[in-house]
Amino acid sequence: MCGGRGTRLAGDAEKPLFEVAGRPMVDYVRDALVASRVETAHAVVSPHAPETRAHLAGDFPVIETAGEGYVADLTTALDGVETPVLTVAADLPLLDGEVVNTVLDAADGSTSVRVPAALKDALGASVDGEGAWVPTGVNVVGDGEDAVFRSYDARLAVNVNRRADAALAERLLGPRTDRPNAPGDVEGADGP
Repeated sequence: MCGGRGTRLAGDAEKPLFEVAGRPMVDYVRDALVASRVETAHAVVSPHAPETRAHLAGDFPVIETAGEGYVADLTTALDGVETPVLTVAADLPLLDGEVVNTVLDAADGSTSVRVPAALKDALGASVDGEGAWVPTGVNVVGDGEDAVFRSYDARLAVNVNRRADAALAERLLGPRTDRPNAPGDVEGADGP
């Protein structure tokens, strides 16, 4: 799901293209899906994210939605695919293939993936939602009764909705290894 505007980020880029540690957030999610056992992935975009559509068009088939909100866009996307379906928000830069596979293993029909609000608080991540267990932006939509998978994995707890969330994600991602050495950098030395 990558059709958001990102108004809470107050940036110039569309939300999925907002950079965390020098990379668009959606690229982290794309890499996590590629590294997982997910067989087919689609980019669900809206008119609010034309640059995201162009960015992902060569990587995934694109499903266009009206951009009327997450639930409406998800409903449109589900009309174009067979269930069960893993849905992932584009604002999870800590996501990786291992976590995706863990969710797939735990899914029992339609499954909402949740983390403790206390974990988000402890990490310093913003909390959107109420209750002791809050949604992560990862779900499985399938047949059967609705289930909940509860995880304590910090990689599911950091949705980048605000600038402070982006800074937290950058700290948790650790030092960047994808940039060339700057003048004066010593290979193997500790530092940013």
